[in-house]
Amino acid sequence: MLAQAIKRRLGKEENQKGFTLIELLAVIVILGIIAVIAVPMISGIINNSKKDADLATARQVYEAARLYVIAEKESTFAVTGGFNVTVADLKTKGYLEDGIVLPSKKAALTGGAVYFAADGTLVNDIAVTLKTTDATVTANDKSFTEVEINTTKRN
Repeated sequence: MLAQAIKRRLGKEENQKGFTLIELLAVIVILGIIAVIAVPMISGIINNSKKDADLATARQVYEAARLYVIAEKESTFAVTGGFNVTVADLKTKGYLEDGIVLPSKKAALTGGAVYFAADGTLVNDIAVTLKTTDATVTANDKSFTEVEINTTKRN
């Protein structure tokens, strides 16, 4: 009789499959907590990568402007008050490709300039300006300072 009771008890436990409601709720709560923590972190990473990509594009335009000055102007910065090198000049002379875009907006560069001081250094407050146009915004200006341009990571 004891053996039959044990078999009945074990038989019931073997037939029960699945999770209890408490176990399912605990898993859902844990997943919710992870989502609340992870979503802001991921959006912050995305925003930082957009800023870094825009800065890399500005650095590319700056380097193209330096090459332009060295090759076309024979490294001459002896202009009172400094001068600008426009993105249009860089594209016309072949220092920049026509299809270059600003990564954060995914819009083509339509204008902009690199601002050099009379001694050949970058102007401090606004060193590089990039202009884009797209369907939603008629004109966008993105400006980068001399400190941003000169402190970008180089690989």
